[in-house]
Amino acid sequence: MTEEYIAIEDRYNAHNYHPLDVVLTRGQGVWVEDVDGKRYMDFLASYSALNQGHCHPRLVKAMVDQASRLALTSRAFRNDQLPFLAKELCELTGYEMMLPMNSGSEAVETALKAARKWGHQVKGVAEDCGEIIACEGNFHGRTITIIGFSMQEEYRDGFGPFTPGFKLIAYGDAAALEAAITPNTVAFLVEPIQGESGVVVPPEGYLKQVREICTRNKVLLITDEIQSGLGRAGKLLAAEWEGVRADMVTLGKALSGGMYPVSAVVASKEVLGVFQPGEHGSTFGGSPLACAVAREALKVLVEERLVENAQELGDYMLRRLRQIDSPHIALIRGRGLWAGIVLRPQAGGARRFCEALKERGVLAKETHWNVIRLAPPLVISREEIDWALERLTDVLQMS
Repeated sequence: MTEEYIAIEDRYNAHNYHPLDVVLTRGQGVWVEDVDGKRYMDFLASYSALNQGHCHPRLVKAMVDQASRLALTSRAFRNDQLPFLAKELCELTGYEMMLPMNSGSEAVETALKAARKWGHQVKGVAEDCGEIIACEGNFHGRTITIIGFSMQEEYRDGFGPFTPGFKLIAYGDAAALEAAITPNTVAFLVEPIQGESGVVVPPEGYLKQVREICTRNKVLLITDEIQSGLGRAGKLLAAEWEGVRADMVTLGKALSGGMYPVSAVVASKEVLGVFQPGEHGSTFGGSPLACAVAREALKVLVEERLVENAQELGDYMLRRLRQIDSPHIALIRGRGLWAGIVLRPQAGGARRFCEALKERGVLAKETHWNVIRLAPPLVISREEIDWALERLTDVLQMS
């Protein structure tokens, strides 16, 4: 059956992804099943969207209950779920305001728009002159504006011209940020941990230095926590590892536990207060269905102590990974239940290892050709980690 599904998809669907050839039909917790009845452990969690696991019963119930009552109002009318998501998310993260959207890219675009308007209205930068600094190796989404400040040629090739007003600096280099700031700089956009680049953790103290530089220069610090946040890195927000509080934070993915596209920006009233009615929005952003699911997803994270589980089992997983004896491994990096296995050039790329893992019942995915990225749902147990790492060790020791 797998081949039949793949043939239909390849014929009718645009080829904008290169997935592993497994066709999934159901999932529960950390486990999924394909159309041929084979079972796998999901060690990717849909790029951290499934922190609460596949089809968490509480999220399924919240979705079904709300969908049977009221799914969409648009923002032309108010609904009885949005006020409480706004309140609960702000109280959980410690920010004053939130703005709901759908995808991670939309959250980043929202933050960029807010930063530019804040720069003009509050900082006093001349209109159309605001600059935003981002980092080499970033991944913030795939819109025209965002890919314009990506360094990945495959994301950019043929899609220009791009939006002006962005600078790129080296990731993890606070001195480079200081040197790049001008009177027109309104914001610095950074991932506390770069996910798509292969789970790259910056040098210790980097985020603290960045926070000080931004404060001193009246530049907004925007942290993209769409992958790293909501428990993935062992803290609610990955920037908490250095005690850093950003001016704006973008959230998505696990904000709905993978049940529905939900994203948000949280910030102070000074920043998000720049938006006036009609200046920004989304038909589905803040819908009652989205908000009901997101509210329950946040409760699951807190009440089931998934953030703490990510820190405790993440330490265990990383320790076990670093004990693997393999000629292919150059470096293990990560934080929480999030790891990148960087392979040596002679290993022949990460794809073949991911395909071998799939044959052994573990689903992971390569990134940047030579990195195996691991990000299991945060509901995983120590015994399940051991099960997966036995197979990973076997694969990494093959020739």
